[in-house]
Amino acid sequence: MDDSAVVTADFNARHWRFATPGPIAPGAPAYLLMLTQLLRETYNPYKPAVLDWPKLDAPTRERIVSLPIWDIAVQTEIKAAMRIEAYARTIEHPALRDALLHMAGEESRHRDVLSRLVAAYDIPMQPEPSYTPPRDAEWGFMVTGYSECIDSFFAYGLFEMAKRSGYFPPELVETFEPVVQEEGRHILFFTNWMAWHRATMPGWRRPWFALKTAAVWVFLIWERIGIARSVDGLENADANFTMTGSKALADEMDPAVLLDICLAEDKRRMAGYDERLLRPTTMPRLARFARRFIRPKKRPATI
Repeated sequence: MDDSAVVTADFNARHWRFATPGPIAPGAPAYLLMLTQLLRETYNPYKPAVLDWPKLDAPTRERIVSLPIWDIAVQTEIKAAMRIEAYARTIEHPALRDALLHMAGEESRHRDVLSRLVAAYDIPMQPEPSYTPPRDAEWGFMVTGYSECIDSFFAYGLFEMAKRSGYFPPELVETFEPVVQEEGRHILFFTNWMAWHRATMPGWRRPWFALKTAAVWVFLIWERIGIARSVDGLENADANFTMTGSKALADEMDPAVLLDICLAEDKRRMAGYDERLLRPTTMPRLARFARRFIRPKKRPATI
């Protein structure tokens, strides 16, 4: 694509409004139509094969290569694509199934981007393990969706801090930017799928689904505090992607500043989409609560 086409595609990926006017309840047919059109109409057609990987000087390349996130990142994208596709196969509604398959395709494209980055900078990788689809496809999709809600919120802040600090060179930031925004679209889709799914399921199933949702959160918290597996283990790579990345940047991070940036970036990246779409709220609420008790680090006085 030429420069003007790239700018237009990037703008369209960040700004979208559903054509039908007026309020739309989550259980309404128009809500499902809005949901199923979201990913297609905000699709950014960048091609991993033609992304421009900038040449890095030796110290910068060493910083990038030493980040202990690349195996986890690639495996997370593979598992996400597999789980979303597995859930899509259980869906009878053709438009919703198509939207889910589109989302799975974007996750596969993220894996392609990461694989090409690894190749471009000769980053050593562990052999990829074999994967099996989850026995409960809905559970697998919910684990992936809520994992992305957690990871994307912190990835926004880490990405912005790395950009401001120069940890990532500007050219590399620009190359990765569409992937970061694309994950924001995914959690927006997932959040609104959850609202539609709850609103349209039979009443007798809702208590069980509420318990299932709570169990997913317990499972994710279990993983992220390191009880279910060691931090260095990669076989269950849902957890610790952003945690591992944040450890690598720990020397440059002020937790209070990081939370402030995460909140600001979350708001900015969601601002361009139809206001009738629900925004992910759990991580921003937890971050605002935690921020009350975290004071910024004292900076040394300058003379």
